[in-house]
Amino acid sequence: MIPSYDPNDTEAGLKLLEELTTNAEAIQQQVIHQILSQNSGTQYLRAFLDGESDKNQQSFKNKVPVVNYDDIKPFIQRIADGESSDIVSAQPITELLTSSGTSAGKPKLMPSTAEELDRKTFFYSMLVPIMNKYVNGLDEGKGMYLLFIKPEIKTPSGLMARPVLTSYYKSQHFRNRPFNKYNVYTSPDQTILCQDSKQSMYCQLLCGLVQRSHVLRVGAVFASAFLRAVKFLEDHYKELCADIRTGTVTSWITDSACRDSVLSILNGPNQELADEIESECAEKSWEGILRRIWPKAKYVEVIVTGSMAQYIPTLEFYSGGLPLVSTMYASSECYFGINLNPLCDPADVSYTLLPNMAYFEFLPVDDKSHEEIHFASHSNSDDNDDALKEDLIVDLVNVEVGQYYEIVITTFTGLYRYRVGDILKVTGFHNKAPQFRFVQRRNVVLSIDTDKTSEEDLLNAVTQAKLNHLQHPSSLLLMEYTSYADTSSIPGHYVLFWELKPRHSNDPPKLDDKTMEDCCSEVEDCLDYVYRRCRNRDKSIGPLEIRVVSLGTFDSLMDFCVSQGSSLNQYKTPRCVKSGGALEILDSRVIGRFFSKRVPQWEPLGLDS
Repeated sequence: MIPSYDPNDTEAGLKLLEELTTNAEAIQQQVIHQILSQNSGTQYLRAFLDGESDKNQQSFKNKVPVVNYDDIKPFIQRIADGESSDIVSAQPITELLTSSGTSAGKPKLMPSTAEELDRKTFFYSMLVPIMNKYVNGLDEGKGMYLLFIKPEIKTPSGLMARPVLTSYYKSQHFRNRPFNKYNVYTSPDQTILCQDSKQSMYCQLLCGLVQRSHVLRVGAVFASAFLRAVKFLEDHYKELCADIRTGTVTSWITDSACRDSVLSILNGPNQELADEIESECAEKSWEGILRRIWPKAKYVEVIVTGSMAQYIPTLEFYSGGLPLVSTMYASSECYFGINLNPLCDPADVSYTLLPNMAYFEFLPVDDKSHEEIHFASHSNSDDNDDALKEDLIVDLVNVEVGQYYEIVITTFTGLYRYRVGDILKVTGFHNKAPQFRFVQRRNVVLSIDTDKTSEEDLLNAVTQAKLNHLQHPSSLLLMEYTSYADTSSIPGHYVLFWELKPRHSNDPPKLDDKTMEDCCSEVEDCLDYVYRRCRNRDKSIGPLEIRVVSLGTFDSLMDFCVSQGSSLNQYKTPRCVKSGGALEILDSRVIGRFFSKRVPQWEPLGLDS
């Protein structure tokens, strides 16, 4: 199920992609057959399947329940505590991957095997021919990709628990990867594998600056991480240029492997290069700074779908017109799909699921609220409930364009009919393989009363307020935002924390009361029917509040979350905060508080009046 081909051969890669997507249905059947043949003897599956007669797709779907993390957590915890892998997997579990999601305040643990690294390597290799199809000359330079690792945690079993990207970067698949002329990095492996994220960031940026004439693309995994790097460059460019000028590395870089690898790239003093970079960075406005520092760059590669979409305007400000490219959709649980049209507008990004990566099923969700369609949980299922689930859950090739689904996966590594929690919208098909737009994580909402505001609804409302009130005449950039359902007063109300920056300076923002109050009202106007009813008729929600925080607040929030166990690579700013520590950080840095001065309009609709 893991095809082999030479990633340097673009035509072979594109041909393989056509074969996979054309034969999606047959490949999905082969995938579930292989998983059942391999793992039907596991303790988990034996509880539902009865020997050879049940090693088929239909029995699997009829008898094995759809589950969430709380259902499988005890099985994975037993493996973490030292019991045999065959609780869930016939192949040895070689590590546990920590998800960016949490359960009871702790990272979720996902089983993984040695073979899974082969599958991920294949997945990454499929990105190369797609980019070559749309962008010429990628073999004539390098990519400045800012990649990071996080320290592992050793479980009682001796298995390491680590983020999925840390797992890959520390694996022999990455460290001993064959040369690929289309995918050469400016960062030496020693800088990527540095445990100290600040030293890693500094050294990777230094290498990217020294090799600026060779850089054809820049990026990081998530847009938020890349913008953090831009901010780091803004804060440290003088020191970086001093190192280029003298051919040395600043004294606070104490990781010897980092120092030695960077010194070999510096290769002595370069006064001219340092002056050029410092001149660009010293300009009052950093608009277009990426293109100015890396003039040969062809695109910025970062994930800008889902909650990352809010970074698009800021990325566009810094990028100087470079395309923003989201190449892939993946998680700790599974690598899912790739973007076959990488140069499309970020708002139009869809991912085509590769049918050989896992067995995929889809639970329909309502296209308005994105709430899951009800079906009985397996804890009290009977034959009728099983039949109901079978009717509702859809196979990969049978999803319908325009419909919303929650993805359910069965993997080679021991997850069976597992609800990932991602809500996707079907946008089309490539051959027989469906294409999906990532919408949101399930249940990421604000709620005070009967209202339920999704991450996407909040993003749309914030974006509208930003477009209508921040850009003109105030000329402010919204750098980051999060939210909080404040129920400390009655009625409760929504609080938005905004980090604002003047478009053409690094000075603290000048906040105009009316502009900010208009932003509050605009957000409320853009929220849904139920929210506006609660505000207007029921009076069960108070006026929305925006608390403006000082520059750098969200960097501190990220540092806090990382200190609590989040992965630096996989970190995404939470769009709703609940923990006391996070709220303390945000509230301690508030420089202005503003409330909506009017009630949003609402009119009853039919029976809902």
